[in-house]
Amino acid sequence: MKILNSKILITGSNRGIGLALAKEMAQRKAHLHLQMRSEDPHISKELLTLEASSVKIWLIYLSKRQHIDQWLPDLQKENIDILINNAGQLTGGLIENQNIDEIYSMFQVNVNALVHLTHGLLPGMLKRKKGKIVNHSSVSAIMHFPCASTYAASKAAVLAFTDCLQIELQGTGVSTLCLITPGIQTRMFNEIEKKYGDNLEVPKDSISPEDYAIQIADAIEDDLVTLNPSGATGIGLTVAKHLPWLFRRAASSRFHR
Repeated sequence: MKILNSKILITGSNRGIGLALAKEMAQRKAHLHLQMRSEDPHISKELLTLEASSVKIWLIYLSKRQHIDQWLPDLQKENIDILINNAGQLTGGLIENQNIDEIYSMFQVNVNALVHLTHGLLPGMLKRKKGKIVNHSSVSAIMHFPCASTYAASKAAVLAFTDCLQIELQGTGVSTLCLITPGIQTRMFNEIEKKYGDNLEVPKDSISPEDYAIQIADAIEDDLVTLNPSGATGIGLTVAKHLPWLFRRAASSRFHR
Protein backbone atom coordinates (compact mmCIF):
# COMPACT_ATOMS: atom_id res chain seq x y z
CA MET A 1 0.00 0.00 0.00
CA LYS A 2 1.40 3.38 -0.91
CA ILE A 3 2.41 5.73 1.89
CA LEU A 4 2.39 8.95 -0.16
CA ASN A 5 -0.61 11.07 0.97
CA SER A 6 -1.97 8.23 3.14
CA LYS A 7 -3.50 9.11 6.49
CA ILE A 8 -1.43 7.18 9.02
CA LEU A 9 -2.09 6.79 12.75
CA ILE A 10 0.96 5.82 14.82
CA THR A 11 0.50 5.06 18.50
CA GLY A 12 3.34 5.60 20.96
CA SER A 13 4.94 8.09 18.61
CA ASN A 14 6.86 10.44 20.91
CA ARG A 15 10.01 8.30 21.14
CA GLY A 16 11.74 5.11 20.04
CA ILE A 17 10.33 3.17 17.11
CA GLY A 18 7.18 5.33 17.00
CA LEU A 19 9.10 8.57 16.57
CA ALA A 20 11.44 6.98 14.03
CA LEU A 21 8.38 5.76 12.11
CA ALA A 22 6.82 9.23 12.20
CA LYS A 23 10.00 10.71 10.71
CA GLU A 24 10.21 8.03 8.01
CA MET A 25 6.54 8.47 7.08
CA ALA A 26 7.03 12.25 7.01
CA GLN A 27 9.83 11.84 4.48
CA ARG A 28 7.43 9.75 2.39
CA LYS A 29 4.90 12.64 2.55
CA ALA A 30 2.15 11.01 4.61
CA HIS A 31 -0.59 12.75 6.59
CA LEU A 32 0.39 11.90 10.18
CA HIS A 33 -1.84 11.31 13.18
CA LEU A 34 0.35 10.76 16.21
CA GLN A 35 -0.85 9.41 19.54
CA MET A 36 1.23 10.27 22.59
CA ARG A 37 0.68 10.94 26.28
CA SER A 38 2.35 14.36 26.37
CA GLU A 39 3.10 16.75 23.54
CA ASP A 40 6.57 17.82 22.48
CA PRO A 41 6.10 21.01 20.42
CA HIS A 42 9.33 20.33 18.54
CA ILE A 43 8.05 17.05 17.05
CA SER A 44 5.38 18.59 14.80
CA LYS A 45 7.78 21.27 13.57
CA GLU A 46 10.48 18.71 12.75
CA LEU A 47 8.07 16.40 10.92
CA LEU A 48 6.72 19.25 8.79
CA THR A 49 10.31 20.18 7.97
CA LEU A 50 10.78 16.58 6.79
CA GLU A 51 7.87 17.19 4.35
CA ALA A 52 4.98 15.45 6.13
CA SER A 53 1.79 16.42 4.29
CA SER A 54 0.21 17.26 7.66
CA VAL A 55 0.68 16.46 11.35
CA LYS A 56 -2.00 16.08 14.02
CA ILE A 57 -1.17 15.22 17.62
CA TRP A 58 -3.59 13.28 19.82
CA LEU A 59 -2.90 13.30 23.57
CA ILE A 60 -4.45 10.02 24.70
CA TYR A 61 -3.67 7.49 27.46
CA LEU A 62 -4.00 4.05 25.90
CA SER A 63 -3.75 2.56 29.39
CA LYS A 64 -7.26 3.92 30.05
CA ARG A 65 -10.15 2.36 28.13
CA GLN A 66 -12.37 5.41 28.65
CA HIS A 67 -9.80 7.60 26.86
CA ILE A 68 -10.00 5.35 23.80
CA ASP A 69 -13.83 5.30 23.95
CA GLN A 70 -13.90 9.10 23.99
CA TRP A 71 -11.26 9.40 21.26
CA LEU A 72 -12.70 7.03 18.66
CA PRO A 73 -15.67 9.14 17.43
CA ASP A 74 -13.29 11.96 16.47
CA LEU A 75 -10.69 9.55 15.09
CA GLN A 76 -13.23 7.76 12.91
CA LYS A 77 -13.97 11.04 11.12
CA GLU A 78 -10.33 11.21 9.94
CA ASN A 79 -10.65 8.21 7.56
CA ILE A 80 -7.37 6.63 8.64
CA ASP A 81 -5.77 4.58 5.85
CA ILE A 82 -3.00 2.89 7.84
CA LEU A 83 -3.21 2.07 11.55
CA ILE A 84 0.16 1.33 13.15
CA ASN A 85 -0.38 -0.14 16.61
CA ASN A 86 3.10 0.59 17.89
CA ALA A 87 2.62 1.59 21.55
CA GLY A 88 3.88 -0.93 24.06
CA GLN A 89 4.94 -1.52 27.63
CA LEU A 90 7.47 -3.99 29.04
CA THR A 91 7.20 -6.31 32.01
CA GLY A 92 9.74 -8.88 33.08
CA GLY A 93 11.51 -10.88 35.74
CA LEU A 94 10.45 -13.93 37.68
CA ILE A 95 6.65 -13.98 37.65
CA GLU A 96 6.40 -13.94 41.45
CA ASN A 97 8.47 -10.74 41.53
CA GLN A 98 6.54 -8.82 38.86
CA ASN A 99 4.19 -6.01 39.88
CA ILE A 100 0.60 -7.09 39.18
CA ASP A 101 -0.55 -3.53 38.42
CA GLU A 102 2.20 -3.21 35.81
CA ILE A 103 1.10 -6.52 34.27
CA TYR A 104 -2.51 -5.31 33.96
CA SER A 105 -1.35 -2.00 32.45
CA MET A 106 0.95 -3.80 30.00
CA PHE A 107 -1.84 -6.06 28.73
CA GLN A 108 -4.14 -3.05 28.37
CA VAL A 109 -1.64 -1.17 26.18
CA ASN A 110 -0.07 -4.10 24.30
CA VAL A 111 -3.26 -6.06 23.60
CA ASN A 112 -6.54 -4.43 24.62
CA ALA A 113 -5.84 -0.97 23.18
CA LEU A 114 -4.56 -2.54 19.95
CA VAL A 115 -7.73 -4.61 19.58
CA HIS A 116 -9.91 -1.63 20.57
CA LEU A 117 -8.41 0.68 17.92
CA THR A 118 -8.61 -2.04 15.28
CA HIS A 119 -12.26 -2.67 16.20
CA GLY A 120 -13.02 1.05 15.97
CA LEU A 121 -11.22 1.88 12.72
CA LEU A 122 -11.65 -1.30 10.68
CA PRO A 123 -15.32 -0.70 9.71
CA GLY A 124 -14.37 2.55 7.98
CA MET A 125 -11.55 0.83 6.09
CA LEU A 126 -13.90 -1.94 4.98
CA LYS A 127 -16.45 0.60 3.78
CA ARG A 128 -13.76 2.40 1.74
CA LYS A 129 -12.32 -0.98 0.61
CA LYS A 130 -8.85 0.27 1.46
CA GLY A 131 -6.61 0.12 4.50
CA LYS A 132 -3.82 -1.56 6.38
CA ILE A 133 -3.47 -2.56 10.03
CA VAL A 134 0.10 -2.89 11.27
CA ASN A 135 0.47 -4.66 14.60
CA HIS A 136 3.61 -4.69 16.67
CA SER A 137 4.37 -8.17 17.97
CA SER A 138 7.85 -9.34 18.95
CA VAL A 139 10.31 -12.20 18.66
CA SER A 140 9.20 -12.89 22.26
CA ALA A 141 5.92 -14.17 20.84
CA ILE A 142 7.85 -17.15 19.45
CA MET A 143 11.21 -17.16 21.27
CA HIS A 144 10.10 -17.89 24.83
CA PHE A 145 12.84 -16.73 27.15
CA PRO A 146 12.48 -17.13 30.92
CA CYS A 147 11.69 -13.85 32.73
CA ALA A 148 9.62 -12.72 29.72
CA SER A 149 6.49 -14.71 30.61
CA THR A 150 3.91 -11.92 30.77
CA TYR A 151 5.43 -9.76 28.02
CA ALA A 152 5.79 -12.78 25.72
CA ALA A 153 2.15 -13.71 26.40
CA SER A 154 0.99 -10.23 25.33
CA LYS A 155 2.99 -10.36 22.12
CA ALA A 156 1.82 -13.91 21.35
CA ALA A 157 -1.73 -12.56 21.66
CA VAL A 158 -0.92 -9.84 19.12
CA LEU A 159 0.54 -12.40 16.72
CA ALA A 160 -2.51 -14.69 17.00
CA PHE A 161 -4.93 -11.77 16.65
CA THR A 162 -3.18 -10.50 13.53
CA ASP A 163 -2.97 -13.95 11.93
CA CYS A 164 -6.71 -14.47 12.42
CA LEU A 165 -7.49 -10.99 11.11
CA GLN A 166 -5.35 -11.50 8.02
CA ILE A 167 -7.53 -14.44 6.98
CA GLU A 168 -10.78 -12.63 7.83
CA LEU A 169 -9.84 -9.68 5.61
CA GLN A 170 -9.02 -11.58 2.42
CA GLY A 171 -10.68 -9.97 -0.58
CA THR A 172 -11.80 -6.85 1.30
CA GLY A 173 -9.11 -4.41 0.17
CA VAL A 174 -7.85 -4.21 3.77
CA SER A 175 -4.71 -6.08 4.81
CA THR A 176 -2.52 -6.65 7.85
CA LEU A 177 1.18 -6.55 8.61
CA CYS A 178 2.57 -8.24 11.71
CA LEU A 179 5.93 -7.02 12.98
CA ILE A 180 8.02 -9.76 14.59
CA THR A 181 10.25 -7.14 16.14
CA PRO A 182 13.83 -7.95 17.23
CA GLY A 183 15.88 -5.97 19.74
CA ILE A 184 15.72 -2.27 18.90
CA GLN A 185 18.01 0.33 20.48
CA THR A 186 15.37 2.16 22.51
CA ARG A 187 14.69 3.01 26.13
CA MET A 188 12.52 -0.11 26.41
CA PHE A 189 15.38 -2.29 25.16
CA ASN A 190 17.63 -0.80 27.85
CA GLU A 191 15.01 -1.74 30.47
CA ILE A 192 15.31 -5.44 29.58
CA GLU A 193 18.65 -5.76 31.35
CA LYS A 194 17.20 -4.14 34.49
CA LYS A 195 14.11 -6.36 34.56
CA TYR A 196 15.62 -9.64 33.37
CA GLY A 197 19.32 -9.35 34.17
CA ASP A 198 19.26 -10.79 37.70
CA ASN A 199 18.16 -14.16 36.34
CA LEU A 200 18.93 -14.18 32.63
CA GLU A 201 21.90 -13.54 30.37
CA VAL A 202 20.12 -11.12 28.04
CA PRO A 203 20.87 -11.30 24.28
CA LYS A 204 22.52 -8.07 23.10
CA ASP A 205 21.68 -8.14 19.36
CA SER A 206 19.87 -4.96 18.32
CA ILE A 207 19.34 -2.50 15.46
CA SER A 208 18.56 1.21 15.43
CA PRO A 209 14.93 2.41 15.43
CA GLU A 210 15.69 4.44 12.29
CA ASP A 211 16.79 1.34 10.36
CA TYR A 212 13.76 -0.59 11.59
CA ALA A 213 11.41 2.23 10.60
CA ILE A 214 12.70 1.99 7.02
CA GLN A 215 12.09 -1.77 7.06
CA ILE A 216 8.52 -1.25 8.29
CA ALA A 217 7.75 1.43 5.71
CA ASP A 218 9.13 -0.74 2.91
CA ALA A 219 7.10 -3.72 4.19
CA ILE A 220 3.92 -1.60 4.10
CA GLU A 221 4.58 -0.50 0.52
CA ASP A 222 5.52 -4.04 -0.53
CA ASP A 223 2.31 -5.42 1.05
CA LEU A 224 4.12 -7.96 3.21
CA VAL A 225 2.02 -9.94 5.68
CA THR A 226 4.86 -10.48 8.17
CA LEU A 227 8.14 -8.66 8.79
CA ASN A 228 10.61 -11.15 10.26
CA PRO A 229 14.06 -10.28 11.64
CA SER A 230 17.26 -11.22 9.88
CA GLY A 231 20.75 -12.16 11.11
CA ALA A 232 21.35 -14.06 14.33
CA THR A 233 17.89 -13.18 15.67
CA GLY A 234 16.31 -14.55 12.51
CA ILE A 235 18.22 -17.81 12.95
CA GLY A 236 17.09 -18.02 16.58
CA LEU A 237 13.51 -17.42 15.50
CA THR A 238 13.72 -20.27 12.99
CA VAL A 239 15.11 -22.60 15.65
CA ALA A 240 12.34 -21.62 18.10
CA LYS A 241 9.68 -22.33 15.45
CA HIS A 242 10.97 -25.62 14.12
CA LEU A 243 13.17 -27.04 16.90
CA PRO A 244 11.52 -25.72 20.08
CA TRP A 245 13.23 -28.30 22.28
CA LEU A 246 16.61 -27.01 21.11
CA PHE A 247 15.64 -23.41 21.72
CA ARG A 248 14.40 -24.23 25.22
CA ARG A 249 17.73 -25.91 25.98
CA ALA A 250 19.63 -22.81 24.81
CA ALA A 251 17.34 -20.48 26.77
CA SER A 252 17.69 -22.61 29.90
CA SER A 253 21.48 -22.36 29.70
CA ARG A 254 21.18 -18.56 30.05
CA PHE A 255 18.85 -18.73 33.08
CA HIS A 256 19.52 -19.03 36.81
CA ARG A 257 17.51 -18.44 39.96
